[in-house]
Amino acid sequence: MQPTYSKEAEAFREKVQAFLGEHLPENWKGIGALSADQAYAFTNDEWRPLLAEHRFLAPSWPEEYGGGGLTELEQVILAEEFMRAGVPAGGTNDAFSIQMVGNTILHWGSEDQRSHFLPKIISGEYVWCQGYSEPDAGSDLGGLGCSAELDGDEWIINGQKIWTSAGQFANWIFVLCRTDKNAPKHKGISFLLCEVDQPGIEMRPIKMLSGESDFNETFFTNARTAKENVVGEVNGGWAVAMTLLGYERGESAATMPIMFRYEVDKLLELAKQKKLSTDPAIRQRLAQIYIEVELMRLLGMRTLTGFLKGRQPGPQESAFKLYWSEYHKRVTELSLDILGSEALALEGSPPTTSFHADNPGAENSSSSWIGAFYNARAGTIYAGTSQIQRNILGEMVLGLPKEPRLG
Repeated sequence: MQPTYSKEAEAFREKVQAFLGEHLPENWKGIGALSADQAYAFTNDEWRPLLAEHRFLAPSWPEEYGGGGLTELEQVILAEEFMRAGVPAGGTNDAFSIQMVGNTILHWGSEDQRSHFLPKIISGEYVWCQGYSEPDAGSDLGGLGCSAELDGDEWIINGQKIWTSAGQFANWIFVLCRTDKNAPKHKGISFLLCEVDQPGIEMRPIKMLSGESDFNETFFTNARTAKENVVGEVNGGWAVAMTLLGYERGESAATMPIMFRYEVDKLLELAKQKKLSTDPAIRQRLAQIYIEVELMRLLGMRTLTGFLKGRQPGPQESAFKLYWSEYHKRVTELSLDILGSEALALEGSPPTTSFHADNPGAENSSSSWIGAFYNARAGTIYAGTSQIQRNILGEMVLGLPKEPRLG
């Protein structure tokens, strides 16, 4: 299954290549060649505004809201060329701002919400983080306890969220709140949009073993947001939340394999450097992950085909999330086996990304592979555990009976 690149699509590719040639610095080697501070500054202060100006930042959004109005195939071409050039597709928080809440507002929001929020997301005035998981409601998200009560023209929010990724950079949060305590647990939830910079919200960094603080815990104490900042229906937030998770898990299905294929090529280089590419056991495992990353690409193309036919994200997107997260554990385990004793120490520059073995332009170091190894374990937990993904696929896609519950 291969995408068909028409003359128009190839003309778009040339347009992207011309944009990159015009705006990238001379002797550009890729974002991975920069230090973490340099990469952050380049991405958010220089590159993101350029993407917004040329409508490459939210390529699937309608032009009226500042997007690119691109087809799914053009988005794949954009991702291919950006990966080849080693440039980011957006800013630090744009996975939350654009891919998640922006797409969800497009799907469920009122016209007033679209007109107000979407252009401000593109401009960078509104930077978003996610308020889903709680200390007692992670995989069982329907059991959340963070509440919101209507007080005149405002919602009053009280409770706690955890694992608020990149919350330290955000000034808005989309938060699931219980708005009817007497309704069944999935029926009394609303999807609220809330400004972070107010006295009633406190974010506390969570320090990881690496010393970094990518996550935060968020406390709401009589925090306030406007009555009209409910996306979808009051008490109908579960459907909105599932749409957002569908976008999180499914929209990048056609582009993420490009990133993972780059990672496989990097691992092949590492095996050659360590003179292990001819070892029978290593060769067999390398061949296996090559096959798996190609299967991932085909799975992504199937998702792309569905979107081309107008299908909206749904529970079937759990298949891609389950596939890539379990796959990534095997790849990174192989990387440490290839590194051997070098995997016992961090050498080389720290990785500029947590989600794969660093960005294009970075050295093929133990530091980048060890960072990817650590995060690959988290990949089977965040955005829904592998167990939850299997339940979703079994019950909502295959129509199997629910797993028996004790008590």
